[in-house]
Amino acid sequence: MNSENKFNHNTGIIGVIGHPIKHSFSPLMHNISFDLLGLDYVYLPFDVPSSNLKAALKGMVALGIKGFNVTLPHKEKIGQFLNDISEEASVIGAVNTIVNENGSLHGYNTDVYGIIETLNPYKEDLIDTEVCVIGAGGAARSVIYSLIRHFKVKQIHIINRTVQKAESLKEYFTAKMLYEKMKPHDLFPPDLTNIFKDSKLIINTTAVGMYPEIDDSVTTIEDSFTKGQIVFDVVYNPVNTKMLQIAKSKGAITLNGLKMFVEQGAKSFELWTGEKMPTEKIYKTIESYLTV
Repeated sequence: MNSENKFNHNTGIIGVIGHPIKHSFSPLMHNISFDLLGLDYVYLPFDVPSSNLKAALKGMVALGIKGFNVTLPHKEKIGQFLNDISEEASVIGAVNTIVNENGSLHGYNTDVYGIIETLNPYKEDLIDTEVCVIGAGGAARSVIYSLIRHFKVKQIHIINRTVQKAESLKEYFTAKMLYEKMKPHDLFPPDLTNIFKDSKLIINTTAVGMYPEIDDSVTTIEDSFTKGQIVFDVVYNPVNTKMLQIAKSKGAITLNGLKMFVEQGAKSFELWTGEKMPTEKIYKTIESYLTV
């Protein structure tokens, strides 16, 4: 950065905070985008344990960092340290993007945008259907919000290893969005196969099956999946997870997490820079780095 433009709004440092952070592809995606558009930004990963979260935010303000993404385990905890958060982030209870405007920190949830962009081609197919959401963390919150707000599904099954967390999520959205058509389930009951099979859409919001644990799947029972069903895995590395492989073998429509990842990133990119991310080039570039 030269001295003439270092205070220009088109220059600066962007980052991602999480713990651990080493597997994130966000630096690759954003730094390539900056290069393609000739923007004088750099995107850096910051490994921040939960105990240092508040101090890290103060440090980022002091350093003049323009903004950052937020990933596990901070999405649900970071809102309390921000000046304000957007409507969707407030309802969801999770923040994945922060913009620093002259020391004032504004929180957003762009995961919603990525989810909607991924599922929009199937919007009509999802009306008045049953849906399974696997997981009860920050990504599950964004998925449930999107399903309630943008897709007219009949019922949402929330499936989690700890059924109490699924129950808490049901109570949360019943209170926040006045939506009561949710059923919590333990991940291992014998009737889960039928619940999967009777759902038009299954979404895995957990990290199960993510590289390097590519042989893991939330279910390995082939009868969980049916022809014409939509199976969406938010994991994008590998592109074709074990769950998606099994679903595809039964004739299901499979959606990996790459579109969600790029589209949520594009929305964050626009919030920070005011520019549109060159998404088509980014898709191709990231795909070349991923495990198939």
